[in-house]
Amino acid sequence: MNPASYPLLETINEPADLRRLPRTELKPLADELRAFVIDSVSKTGGHLSSNLGTVELTVALHYVFNTPEDRLVWDVGHQTYPHKILTGRRDRMASLRQLGGLSGFPTRSESKFDAFGTAHSSTSISAALGMAMAAKQKGDKRHSVAIIGDGAMSAGMAFEALNNAGVCDCNLLVILNDNDMSISPPVGALNRYLAQLMSGQFYAAAKNVGKQVLKGAPPLFELARRLEQHAKGMVVPATLFEQFGFNYIGPIDGHDLESLIPTLENIKHLTGPQFLHVVTKKGQGYKLAEADPVAYHGPGKFDPAVGLQKAAAPGKATFTQVFGSWLCDMAAQDSRLVGITPAMREGSGLVEFEKRFPQRYYDVGIAEQHAVTFAAGMACEGLKPVVAIYSTFLQRAYDQLIHDVALQNLPVVFALDRAGLVGADGATHAGAYDIPFLRCIPNMGVACPADENECRRLLSSAFAQDNPVAVRYPRGAGAGAAMEPGLQPLPYGKGEIRRHSKQTSGIAILAFGTLLYPALAVAEKLDATVVNMRWAKPLDVELLLSIAASHAALVTVEDGAAMGGAGSAVQEALQAAGVTVPVLTLGLSDTFIQHGDPAVLMAMQGLDAAGIEKSIEKRFPAQVHQAQAALKLVA
Repeated sequence: MNPASYPLLETINEPADLRRLPRTELKPLADELRAFVIDSVSKTGGHLSSNLGTVELTVALHYVFNTPEDRLVWDVGHQTYPHKILTGRRDRMASLRQLGGLSGFPTRSESKFDAFGTAHSSTSISAALGMAMAAKQKGDKRHSVAIIGDGAMSAGMAFEALNNAGVCDCNLLVILNDNDMSISPPVGALNRYLAQLMSGQFYAAAKNVGKQVLKGAPPLFELARRLEQHAKGMVVPATLFEQFGFNYIGPIDGHDLESLIPTLENIKHLTGPQFLHVVTKKGQGYKLAEADPVAYHGPGKFDPAVGLQKAAAPGKATFTQVFGSWLCDMAAQDSRLVGITPAMREGSGLVEFEKRFPQRYYDVGIAEQHAVTFAAGMACEGLKPVVAIYSTFLQRAYDQLIHDVALQNLPVVFALDRAGLVGADGATHAGAYDIPFLRCIPNMGVACPADENECRRLLSSAFAQDNPVAVRYPRGAGAGAAMEPGLQPLPYGKGEIRRHSKQTSGIAILAFGTLLYPALAVAEKLDATVVNMRWAKPLDVELLLSIAASHAALVTVEDGAAMGGAGSAVQEALQAAGVTVPVLTLGLSDTFIQHGDPAVLMAMQGLDAAGIEKSIEKRFPAQVHQAQAALKLVA
């Protein structure tokens, strides 16, 4: 960092330094912090719009509260770059989301200021409430603050926590970072004044005393209650949160430090659950991000002076794009198709579908549980729902998947994007567990396309079934396979042999998904048979037993958790058939794999071509030696 460019920020190595600043210097500090966020993200890529919206709020929170003794729980976690910068990680921002570098989300192992890991949404109120109740039980005098925003209030878990918190006798502050202007009217000087007034001790005390006095005279109490709600109704949203037992304050301008700081200081002295509603603007302070916060939500590297630029020439189609194209084509052919997403329209590739079929497009918000059961209800009425969801987010709706879809054997298609490792987003977003948690569910099918063309055709296969089927595919582009026109499905539960060994009895590699291509590269060196299994469930047992009978050893490869994965399914099938053959199972190890370049991470897991070859040579040296000798004779 160039100290000349950020003279105030350069002096802040921890929040205690921030709290020593005179209040007059907080606005210039916030300006420097915003500029630093833009500069950092432009060099590394990452989340931008949401972080620009939390600059002043972050400064105010660390200025008013005694962090890390006071707990801040951020939700969603991708709005915490300003928090990281102010809590001793400023000089490490150049390593953001890179192997061995800073995480893009709060991480307890990374800093004592990260009170709770929050990469997914809607967990903050539950966690902060747990912390507040623990403090009460232990006799600790500290504050617990949940900062929830970026759509996270749309999930049921947030309201479950509110319901619980309202009857808990503890000091909890929930801050709604409302950055979509979807709840609030415009804010201004009157709102600022009333928010500070309503957060003051005199108002709180008078309100409580008034309640006690007037309860003896029910007509007067009801009149006072109605007058209070009417007065609030002129400047604030409906008092839903007060019905949960919170003292509602706001809305206030989340970019106005002269409003934020006095209000937070007043709230510090109140007891019981408090709810502060702040309104912020995504992309605040960077005009390009303000104009298009979606495009700047998670940009790659860019020039801040120029902004994001369209690629000069389109590259290979991504799996997400393949899915989006298939969805539109199938919808045009079958009027029963409906598309459902839990707030991931862009990420899951539904932008074009929404434009072409708006009456059949459903974004249910960050509510994965609801999305799955909503799809089940539609399927009950004869529609054919396609739920576009990241693999990691389907984990949040596991109960609904089992009880509401699979148990009733409803024909719902799950398009699982981001299967396998996802790179910069790290362990929280990796789709490592879908094969193990899906294949144990009765009635479920699980397809693993090897490339873009297979993805399209297996989606058609899934859509044709009368049972629930998940099609899992990774982030980004695949091998670049030529796309076949039309919507011709592939056979359900059937694989194919892609390469035959020249030996009568050697090694066979059974590939699930995109690891087919490194497996083929290894097979050329080792003269192995390669089977494109395509389906983790139902497993092509007939093909498997045929291969097992004609080969000395089997190797399974998959880009998911090895424990309980497709390789385990192969071994279970062999055991059930009474077939004994050596099997080497290769997949993701039993550990949480952190952020980094996906190719590097796969190599570290031994799942690139070199790693697969090395593992086979180590496990089956005699067979490898025999195969290589045979290749020399042929040559």
